[in-house]
Amino acid sequence: MINNPDNKEKELAAFFNEKAEQYNNVSFIKDDPISIPHRFNVMQDIEIAGFFAAILAWGNRTSIINSCNRLMSLMDNRPYQFILALKHQSPDKLMMLTRFVHRTFNGTDLLYLIDFLHYHYAIKGETSLETAFTKGLNPADTDTENALNGFRQYVFSQEICDEIPQRTKKHIAAPYKKSACKRLNMYLRWMVRDDDKGVDFGLWKTIKSSQLVCPVDLHVARVAKRFNILDRKQTDWQAAIELTNYLKKLDAQDPVKYDFALFGLGVIEKYC
Repeated sequence: MINNPDNKEKELAAFFNEKAEQYNNVSFIKDDPISIPHRFNVMQDIEIAGFFAAILAWGNRTSIINSCNRLMSLMDNRPYQFILALKHQSPDKLMMLTRFVHRTFNGTDLLYLIDFLHYHYAIKGETSLETAFTKGLNPADTDTENALNGFRQYVFSQEICDEIPQRTKKHIAAPYKKSACKRLNMYLRWMVRDDDKGVDFGLWKTIKSSQLVCPVDLHVARVAKRFNILDRKQTDWQAAIELTNYLKKLDAQDPVKYDFALFGLGVIEKYC
């Protein structure tokens, strides 16, 4: 809903709505990392495949998708069952996981995050990864800052592992680390947003679409600055909040739908 916007906001809302509509449809899926969780039907498979697709989502999109497909193959294309049966996997299978590499993400990082997922699903007995992201969430929160901070603290808690690889910590961002948390915000968009377009999944109900924060990387930041809706120079958490707060003026209930518009303009149309 647009609440008394000035002419600029009316025009920008119309343009962004048009662009969001253009890219928020099933034709968007095949060339995007979201295609990886779309391979699956079981909720937990979607969550796990989506989590790794988001974590690996930096660099060329084709390279990201290829790496994710290779990872899903290593997990027998049944990621949830693979995670549950982790302690019964063969040494050869685990050795193959140690050799996985995507840019700076390697086998050490992969095995730690698989251990975390095994702890969450198999040892804690949680039926959804949603509960990992809502540990820090408060009912009055207007964004996901506390949720993401709580998630990172949970992933790297001593109850999961006494010896946490320091190198792996850089792959799980958090607002308190001043990160824009682009990949995790994108993942939350996938899991939370619920519309009839067939791209985002809308599986999780505790986090609301109105609380989501727009994923911001250099492409999105450049586009936002071209439209004078982002002033902050650093691409950090404060920039993500600044941009999201503006997008809430255009649609308070679903500001992150405009991620499709900003991403499409920046990455596909090179509008920056």
